[in-house]
This record gives sequence, structure tokens and C-alpha cells, in this order.
Amino acid sequence: MTDSNVTVLFSDVNTMWTLIGAALVFFMQAGFAAVEAGFTRSKNSGNIIMKNLMDFSIGTPLYWLVGFGIMFGTHSAIFGGIDLFTRGDYTAILPDGVSFFAYFIFQTVFCATSATIVSGAMAERTKFSSYCIYSAVISLIIYPVSGHWIWGGGWLAQLGFHDFAGSTAVHMLGGLCALVGAAMLGARIGKYDKNGKPKAIPGHNIPLGALGVFVLWFCWFGFNGGSTVSMTDGGAELASIVFFNTNLAAAVATLATMIITWIRYKKPDVSMTLNGSLAGLVAVTAGCDCVNPWAAAIIGLLSAFAVVFGIEFVDKVLKIDDPVGAVGVHFCNGLLGTLLTGVFASNKWLADAGMTRGYFFGIQCLGALAVILWGGVTITITFFIIKKTIGLRVTREEELQGLDLPEHGLVSAYADFQPIFATMSAPTKNGAAAKAVSAKVDIDEAVPVVLKTPKAPVASDVKLTKIEIFVRQECFESLKQAMLDIGITGMTVTNVLGCGVQKGQPSYYRGAVQEITLHPRVQVEIVVSKIPVKTVIDAAKSVMYTGHTGDGKIFVYDVENVVKVRTGEEGVDALQDEEQY
Repeated sequence: MTDSNVTVLFSDVNTMWTLIGAALVFFMQAGFAAVEAGFTRSKNSGNIIMKNLMDFSIGTPLYWLVGFGIMFGTHSAIFGGIDLFTRGDYTAILPDGVSFFAYFIFQTVFCATSATIVSGAMAERTKFSSYCIYSAVISLIIYPVSGHWIWGGGWLAQLGFHDFAGSTAVHMLGGLCALVGAAMLGARIGKYDKNGKPKAIPGHNIPLGALGVFVLWFCWFGFNGGSTVSMTDGGAELASIVFFNTNLAAAVATLATMIITWIRYKKPDVSMTLNGSLAGLVAVTAGCDCVNPWAAAIIGLLSAFAVVFGIEFVDKVLKIDDPVGAVGVHFCNGLLGTLLTGVFASNKWLADAGMTRGYFFGIQCLGALAVILWGGVTITITFFIIKKTIGLRVTREEELQGLDLPEHGLVSAYADFQPIFATMSAPTKNGAAAKAVSAKVDIDEAVPVVLKTPKAPVASDVKLTKIEIFVRQECFESLKQAMLDIGITGMTVTNVLGCGVQKGQPSYYRGAVQEITLHPRVQVEIVVSKIPVKTVIDAAKSVMYTGHTGDGKIFVYDVENVVKVRTGEEGVDALQDEEQY
């Protein structure tokens, strides 16, 4: 093989690796959408999905229009330059062996990631039109300018600032925009009581949020590993240590967050632990290429403390409502990871870079401060203008209703997820299956009805009693079996929410008190005639009793009459199991 063929092969490998990384980073949009939808209420799920769809769709053409030129142009160390539709020559900034469009799309998906971080912190009360505007501003100017300083050869890069895959450029900036936006927007209705004490508003679908975290963790290998933009000349070895450090930091952060919440809240908090996974990923992103594994583990450990106490600080001290913990995850840990890179960069890496640890740490601090000032000022101006013109927040009525309907005309994001009942063939007298009826039959022709004239008045001459039982979900199967054992074969079962005189017991969600006033229960309705009421009550109590609050209640009512629709039988006869097929 000639040298020219080898060069082409190496170029193809590097380009392919960059494209794979771009695809994985794009798929992070799905992860963010799932996390944000799962950690918020179902009435806003469609709105969340729409925002995550649009920030990428808005950001992509704007980054093509001028964003890439601002970020990678060579006009000055402060501002790259205006290059409409990105038609200039960027050969000088391309990594070895990577084609222009491969690098272009890789940078485009990073830009979209920064914008989508803001969505979660401002969820459930932001106007969709306002979201589209500030998402466009982030992609058009805010992200590209600071990105030029860090990755485009700007003044921070010239000083030696290091942010390998975006703890500062993407996550800290996005988290900062989220912090400012959530503060200016105000808290959701019902988030704080009259004394300013935070009240938990739990997400409606934690499994969906967990799936989003797993997707993000997987895609982070492309976010960090793909940032090597090379699989040749040592690129594969570098990507390997990046992969290892990324995974290690995330795992340690997850474990540490679980332990911290277990100690603080008496039980391991699920949503906070999921945030811990993301915190570890964010924190290690800046230095995953230049720290040793032991340092990556420490970064993960410290990020767990940062996310737990960061979210609590924002929620309880600053009184800023962040539904998904975006500020604690992205801003706090983006900043932490940036600074810890200066602390834990390996001696070999520092020697190769020609910097002392003290100088490098100072530059990391300077870079973080510069991005905070730039992002904070520009996003504040952006939100202020939007707030004074078209407005940032929906009306009180729209917020209470949920944004899906007023903003998008969507009655429910889950409208089609209804139980589907299989068509069952009715059994015949000899056990054979009767043919399913495909068309509705007129009620007068369906079943011959023989009306029995009661000898007594309309009300049954045998006492009929309705027993209504509210039971814990975990006790229902035992209750059902107990009823079958005493001869009860007919019952109506409903899943309900409710509470007794105790008005629920407080618990904790992400460190905030969750006033649970409605507990999930199963409501069982039974009408009896021949079986003594006391027998039913005693059987129910025997399986429901635990001695703790919430064992349930049993209500007893007199029933005037019962009519079996198919035969017309009334009273006690209507309750007997004497079906003839």
C-alpha cells in the first residue's frame, strides 16, 4: 500500500469516528427529552418534547447561517467573524484527517446540546414562542462567541485554557442560562408555601427519566470520546482513556449520590441519584483526556456532593424553581469540572503542555469567570427583552391546565396509551368457545328476556347490603382471595387516590417535603345478600390489618334493589350465579 493510500485510509477512519460521535451527541436530544418529560408533570409532556425537537431544528440552520463562522473564524481572538452560510475556508482549524462537513456537523450537535439544557429548568410555565426566541439567541450568538474563545483559537485557548469536551463551553454555559431564566421566570404555582418553604412537585414518570439518563450516559461516550476526532496517531489510545474516565466518574458519582441521599433523606432518592449520574458525566467532561483514573473517580465523588447540595441550595436558599435539577447538574458541575481539571491534570500532561499547575489552575478559573460574565450578561438581556415584549410566562390558567393544550392543542401527550382489552370468546355450556360477535346487536334481539313479577314490593324481601372497601394496593390480591374463600364471586374494583383523616404523611422528593395527601388505593365494591355482612368484614379485616396508618376503611350501605339487565331478575335473585349459556 502506498503512502497516499495510507493517508486516505487514515482520513476516512478519522472522519468516520467523528461522524459516529456526532450521531451519538445528536441522540442526546432524546435523552434530554426523556429526562425532562419524566421529571415533570404529564400535562406538559408534549410541550417538553416539542421544545427539545425545536431547539435542535432552530439551532442547526442558525449555526450554518453564521454560528460556525463566529466560532471558528479567524477575525480576532474575541470574535471569529461573520461568514454567511459558512462558505469560507476553514482548512486551518480542521483536525488532521477529518473532512469539513464531518467536523461541521459534530460542532452543530454540540451547539444544540447547550440550548436544550435550558428547557428543563424553565419547564412547565414558559411560553413556547419565547422559548424558540431565546433558544435561537443561544445558538446564534451566545454559544458561538464563548466557543470561539475556548475551541476556535480565541484568547482563552491562546492562554492555555482546557475544556476537552465542554464542561464549560456547553454545560456550564447552558446551566447558567437555565439559572438566569428560571430566576427571571419565577417558580411554578404551588412550588413554595406562604413562608417560602419549597414543596415537592414530583415528576410523573421516573422510569422515563431513568431511560433518558441511560441514553445520555451511553451517548456521552460520543460526547467525550468523539471529541478526540481521531482514531489514528494515538487517537485510539486517547479515546480509550477518555471512555474509561467518563464511565468511572459517572459510576462513582451515582454511587456517592445514592449514599448521600440515603443519609440525608433516610431513603435513597431515585431522581436525585439519576441527577448524580449526569453530574459525574458533566464534571469529568473538561478533563477526561488529561487526568488519571484515580482523579476521575475523585471528580465523580465531588460532583455527587455538588449536585445534591447545589440542587438544595437553588431550591431552598435562592428559591429558584428548577424542575429537573439542570442548574445543579450542568452549571454547578460544569464549573466544578472546569476547576478540578486544573487541580488534577496529570504531571505528564502539564509537562507536555508546558504549564505549571498553579498557572494552569489560574487560567481555568479565569476562563470559567469569563464565560459566566459573558453568558450571564447576554442571556439576562435576552430574557429581559422577551419578558418586556411578548412575555416569558404563560397565564396562570394555562399553567394550571398544563401547556400541552393551550400551547399546542394537544389534549394529552398520552391520549393513545389506553388499555386495550383483548376480544375474548364467551364460553358455552359444554366448554366450547362461542364465536365472537363482530357487530352490535339490537338489545331487544340480543338475549330473550323473561321478566319475573316479584311477589314482594320492588325492593327485595331479602336484605341487600353494599360493602365498599378501600385497601392498600399490595393487599388487594390477599383481599380478593379472602373474598373468594367465603363465597364472594362478584365485585367491582377501581384504582383510586385518597387519604383519611391524617391527610397523608409527608415524605421527601429531591430533598423537598412532599405533602402526600392522596395515596393510591384499590376500591372494592361488593353487594351481598345471603353471606352475612359480618363475615365479609371479618375476612377483609384479617388481610388488611397491619396496625399502621393507612390500613384502609370499610363502608357499609343498605341497597334498595338490584336488577340484572340480561334477565330482568331483581333483588336477591339478581345476585345469584345461575347463568345459563
